[in-house]
Order: sequence, then C-alpha cells, then structure tokens
Amino acid sequence: MSLDTAPPWEDVHNYVGGDWQEPSEEGQAIVNPATDEEVSYVGFSSEEDVDAAVKAGQEAFEQWSSTPVEDRIQPLFNFKQLLEEHQDELATILVKEHGKTMGEARGELRRGIENVEVACGIPTMMQGGHLPNAAPSIDETAVRKPLGVFTAITPFNFPGMIPLWFLPYAVATGNAFILKPSEQDPVVAQRMFELIDEAGFPDGVVQLINGSVDTVNTLLDHDGIQGASFVGSTPVAKTIYERAAANGKRVQAQGGAKNHVIVAESADLDFAAKKTVSSACACGGERCLANDVVVVDESIYDEFVDRVVEEAKSQTVGYGLDEGTDIGALITPEHESRVREMIESGIDQGAELLLDGRDIEVEGYENGNFLAPTVFGNVDTDMTIVREEIFGPVLGLLPVANIDEAIDVMNRSDFGNAASLFTSSGADARKVRHQADVGNLGVNAGTAAPMAFFHFGGRKDSFFGDLHAQGEDMIHFYTDKQIYIERWPDA
Repeated sequence: MSLDTAPPWEDVHNYVGGDWQEPSEEGQAIVNPATDEEVSYVGFSSEEDVDAAVKAGQEAFEQWSSTPVEDRIQPLFNFKQLLEEHQDELATILVKEHGKTMGEARGELRRGIENVEVACGIPTMMQGGHLPNAAPSIDETAVRKPLGVFTAITPFNFPGMIPLWFLPYAVATGNAFILKPSEQDPVVAQRMFELIDEAGFPDGVVQLINGSVDTVNTLLDHDGIQGASFVGSTPVAKTIYERAAANGKRVQAQGGAKNHVIVAESADLDFAAKKTVSSACACGGERCLANDVVVVDESIYDEFVDRVVEEAKSQTVGYGLDEGTDIGALITPEHESRVREMIESGIDQGAELLLDGRDIEVEGYENGNFLAPTVFGNVDTDMTIVREEIFGPVLGLLPVANIDEAIDVMNRSDFGNAASLFTSSGADARKVRHQADVGNLGVNAGTAAPMAFFHFGGRKDSFFGDLHAQGEDMIHFYTDKQIYIERWPDA
C-alpha cells in the first residue's frame, strides 16, 4: 500500500467497527500552515457517531479481552512494520498539515514507533504477582485484567507520536480504544488508521472519531467509556480531568508547561547555547518540552547571552519540506498572533529584546505562519513571558547568583513538566536532581524527553492524575488487578 502525500487529500473520515464513515456534522478545513493551501476537510462527529463507536468497541472488547495475549500483540508487530515502511510518507503528510520540518516529523514518528515496540512486550509487562502460602493453606495471586473501552484526546503539536503514547498499550492489554485526534491536523491519524486497518486488528478494537469540543464532551460523558487520556493546555487538561472524574472514569491529563534551563558556571557554553536554542525553537516552540526560560549564573551571563543570540540568528526559518529548514511554520494564523502578543507583552513589561524574529519573510511562502527565534534578556519572574506557556520560538534569559537561586526560580513556577541543567559539576547535578520539582529532568541534555519504556512525567499544573503516559504506568492505567485467593482444605 502506498499513501498519497500530494494534496488536496480526500476528506477525513471516522473509522468505526472496521469501516470508514463520514462524520455527521459540519467541520472545518485543514490548511497547510506554510502555504495557506487547503489540503483537506474534517467533519465533526455527532452524539450518534460517538455512540456507534463506543458500542462497537464494547462488542469487540468481549472477545478481544479474552484473546490470548500472544495473539493480541501480533497485529501490533504488523502495525510497527507498516509504520516503519511508510515513515517518510507519514512524515511528509505531517509536515504539510502541521508545519514542522521533515526531520522533526521523522523524529516524532520514530518516538511513536518506539511505543509500539514497547507495547509488544505486554506478555511480560502485564504479569501480576503470586504468593504461595500467603496464609495457612492459602495461595494468593494478583491478575491484571482489561476494563473495556478507553479514549484518548490528542493535541495538534505531535499528531503522529502522542496517539501512540496510548493506543498500543490500550489494545495490547486487552481493551478497545477510540482516538479523537486534533481537528487541526487529523490527516496523519487517518493515514495511520489505514495502516491499522491493514495490520489485522479485529473490527471495533481500534477506532477513530473526529470532532471538536462537543465530541470530546460526548466521549467523556458516555457511560461506555472506562477511561480517558488527554494531552493539551492546562486549562483544558483541568477541565478534562474534572469532567472525566465526575463521570467515574479513569483519567490522565497532561497539561501545559513552562520549562527552565539552568546554566551553571562550569557548563560548556557552546554546547549549552546550541542545545538551549534547539530546545526552545524546535517544532516552532510548539511542544510541552520546550525549555524557554534560561536561568544563567551571573558570572557567565553576558558570555552565554552572546552565544545564544548567535545560535538563534543561525536558524533558518522556512517550509518544512525545503532542505536546510530549521524552524517551520506555526499551526494557524491565530496561534501566530497569540505568540506575537506574548512578545509584545515582554517588551511592554521591560524585558530586553536581544533578537526580534517578528519581521521574518520566507520567500515563496508569504502567506505562511512564520516567526523566527526571538530572544529576551534580563527577564524576571513577574513577566508574562516567564510565567505563561508561549508555544512559539521565544526564549528569555535570567541571571542568578548561584545554583540555589536558579533552583528557587524554577520551583516557583506553577508548572512542573521538565527542566534541563548544563554543568560539569556532579554536586550541582545532584542538588538539582534532589530539589527540582519537575517530572522530567535532563542533565547536559537540551530536551528531557523520556524513552518509551519510561513514563512521561509531569507535576503541578502540568499534569492531572497519577498514572502518566508511556511505559509501565500505562499498564496500570489500562488494567485493574483482581486478587484471586485460593484454598484447598483437602490438599
């Protein structure tokens, strides 16, 4: 099978009970953010559309949940192989509907494929525990069992990767699964579901429902949904968490972020500057792992600022399919305007504008949603650009007296998603490791992105729930332990 990467593409459809279906309600156009070209159209799902998917999932769950685990992972092996074969085709589609670069799209899909690989190990990961002679003549066993139909509501910024944080684990553990992707770039999800259709999953085990907020609320309110996963902004994550929990569902909701880089006096400044700019500006800054507040030891502040500005100036902004592009387009004109407003707030609140990326022009793509790296110096913790998530290629630098003050600045944030430390001091690294109130922490790594066999952390306003995406946490989220107590008096 060869996927068509040349738009305009066909309208986006739902995938319900093994069949492709047109959503019942009017939706919106899908536009290439670099060219302003309409590439497809997605309709929105009605309550009846959602109900049909949930019922199909419930019917499929009855047999799928009792299917031997070794048989359940065979379609996942097939799906992994198909993703490998079509990675570049999927990446090209992703660039055209999202705006990121080809390299970023390939990297995103690679991260997603890693989760499919990990989920293929469910026969080992799903094992419970057994204790003979837990009491006189009594043996006890904990048996993990799937629960039913789960859903995931995923964001626009990683439409190829984040669905795979959830989907493989849900079905490998014996559940049915419904994906509701972002309505802003759902084409890559549809293309992946074409591969899912080919991989051999029974009808109804894996389904795709398109829509907007009303579709999400219908899923969260439906009695047939056992649990929901979400990734997106903090206000929406909190709402999702509260609504799903009020309806008695399991829920994990990854929210926004305001991540910090700490640059210690002993850091390799060239390396730290390169990784800092990459972290803040990769994917146009549209990622929850972007480290866009840079806390720098004052003894090296001026020297480091010069390196960051030079590195930021060297970034090439353009269409993600053009060779040599470092930073692609932002998702929509509305989002670009919001980032520009954040830049204006930094200026108005007294930050030192060291590099202004607002006047960028990309030849041949004059209608694209482009912003070049923007760098602020001497920011402080009261400024909006330091307190709130920007989701654009903007970073601010803040001098501090020492590592203790740097940790204090970081921990005062309302968010606790991730942070990075650049240092040559083991003592600094140990102190930050023990005191940082964040879920993902990198030392001499610009982006603290965990591998698929570890969970994706998050604290404070960056996460609502107790079981995170990826890794072993997903096994706990998608199953419940039944305790089996066995006694044979005549034995």
